[in-house]
Amino acid sequence: MSSEDYTEVQNATDPQPEATTEQSEVTIEGLQAQLASLAAAYESAKEQSLRSQAEAQNARRRAEQDIEKAHKFGQDKIVNDLLPVVDNLERALATIDTSNEVFTAIAEGIQLTHKSFIDALARHQVIVVNPHGEPFDPNLHQAVSAVPNPEVEPNTVINVFQKGYTLHGRLLRPAMVVVSKAP
Repeated sequence: MSSEDYTEVQNATDPQPEATTEQSEVTIEGLQAQLASLAAAYESAKEQSLRSQAEAQNARRRAEQDIEKAHKFGQDKIVNDLLPVVDNLERALATIDTSNEVFTAIAEGIQLTHKSFIDALARHQVIVVNPHGEPFDPNLHQAVSAVPNPEVEPNTVINVFQKGYTLHGRLLRPAMVVVSKAP
């Protein structure tokens, strides 16, 4: 084999150093681009995962709050149905002539029934709103009329027609009141 033949065979089998450098640069650039793409996809998936976890946690918290509200305020319909009974007991007490001894026992019975009824409601966080003498609050009171009265400040409750009630701090029924106004 001559030296020329040997050089041709060697050139044919050995990769060219220039081509290797270009191929390695293309490969490194391609790998870097692919790495950047994968890093972006990872960050996107990570962010989506965090959002999903936050959504699930918010949904769980909302469900717990809904259950808590259902336990607290699930009684409001039955309490609203029982409030007229309390009103009727109070009206009965107001109309009984306690100076007559015949009605004294009846008045005591109605008073005890009324007290036990109010105590039972209070055990379930039903609170009476009786604003006589207090400033008018439209969030808790419903003004039936306004009467000029120079003895008290304007917008003061001077008479309560019907007491109001709250359940766990939420208004069930506003108090029906008469409010003073400037003469």
